[in-house]
Amino acid sequence: MAYACGLDFGTSNSTVGVYQDEQIVLAQLEDDKVTLPSVVFFNADLDEVSYGRAALTDYLDGYEGRLMRSMKSLLGTGLIEGHTEVQGRRISYKSLLAQYIQELKRRSEINVKQSFKHAVFGRPVHFIDDDLKADQLAEATLKEIAISAGFQEVSFQFEPIAAALDYESRLNREELVLIVDIGGGTSDFSIVRLSPERKRSTDRQQDILSNSGVHIGGTDFDKYLSLQKFMPLLGLGGKLLGGADMPSANYFNLATWHTINLVYAQKVVREIQDLQHDIADPALREACARFLYLIEERNGHWLAIQAEDAKIRLSSEAVVEPHLDRLRTKDKLAVVPQLQIAEQDFRAAVSPLLDEICNTVEHSLRQAMVGVDAIDTIYFTGGASGVKGLRQKLATLLPSAKQVDGDIFGSIGSGLGWEAHRRYA
Repeated sequence: MAYACGLDFGTSNSTVGVYQDEQIVLAQLEDDKVTLPSVVFFNADLDEVSYGRAALTDYLDGYEGRLMRSMKSLLGTGLIEGHTEVQGRRISYKSLLAQYIQELKRRSEINVKQSFKHAVFGRPVHFIDDDLKADQLAEATLKEIAISAGFQEVSFQFEPIAAALDYESRLNREELVLIVDIGGGTSDFSIVRLSPERKRSTDRQQDILSNSGVHIGGTDFDKYLSLQKFMPLLGLGGKLLGGADMPSANYFNLATWHTINLVYAQKVVREIQDLQHDIADPALREACARFLYLIEERNGHWLAIQAEDAKIRLSSEAVVEPHLDRLRTKDKLAVVPQLQIAEQDFRAAVSPLLDEICNTVEHSLRQAMVGVDAIDTIYFTGGASGVKGLRQKLATLLPSAKQVDGDIFGSIGSGLGWEAHRRYA
């Protein structure tokens, strides 16, 4: 017998929701965990492929190979039509995404002992901001990839709407709710009227007052923190002879998950070596030497993990000191740089992103034609929804609304599971 599932393919983590015994369960995808980090590692030493936490462990253990993360961010960009080299062979980015989704399908089917032919995929309100054609193309591309991964029929639901359906399953009275979904790659918002009575309806269009989103997520917080605090250790912000700034393109690629591999190209090595001839400052020369060694050792993803870890720790700690033991020059006696990051440093780094998120929430209110006092509840979901400073800003914007935490990684998958049951049962 074929069943349907709700599949939340996330930029950072993925889940699969399934209807069983009149409730939604999340499939266990890695050991006893219901999330599978959206990571693939092609292990050249062992000639095998690993996924999720195991992929990160293999990479950090020092195996030679290719790490791919934040693959969802390729959707809607020109890169999705491109190819890359993995273990000596050329493979398309579409095939890489299909391989990961196929693994999600396989693991969830084994865990819940059902086969899936139909799926409701979550999608952000905007894959690409302010470009309807690119947005439609991104959805069509994801559908094509999902079909190639083994699904026969695929449909979509906005991720914040899926989170709303999950929250509604626990309500005992009507509420006007702002769903705040801060994922790995996008921030999405829906204003929805929810109640125990309304959830019985099959047509909920009149209950959805607005949908809006912006292409900002957890990986952007990592990127901005990395550019502000980590990249200067490799030369960003330095001055060349004559007063020109160090070119920044390679630093931006290194700070962005899905473009890190571009920095490993030989032309980047040559660029940095050529720039060293225009550097008089000894500290900047040492920083560039660190950059060259990082490229040689292919430690770009390791550095991105340190930035992500610092972001996560700063949600509960006032000051963090990242471990930068791999950030050194080829000289074994070189001193490893020390770095302290305070909570206020992080807030300053991501302040433009938080402002843009709040602007999008205000747009949602105008779109819904409701005032700030009309919102009963702000419902948070998404792995980056705990970012320091975000909740304070939204509390200032919507002072009368209570703040409720959903399952930050599971709410969307659960809501998509309900939607899959409704559509395909």
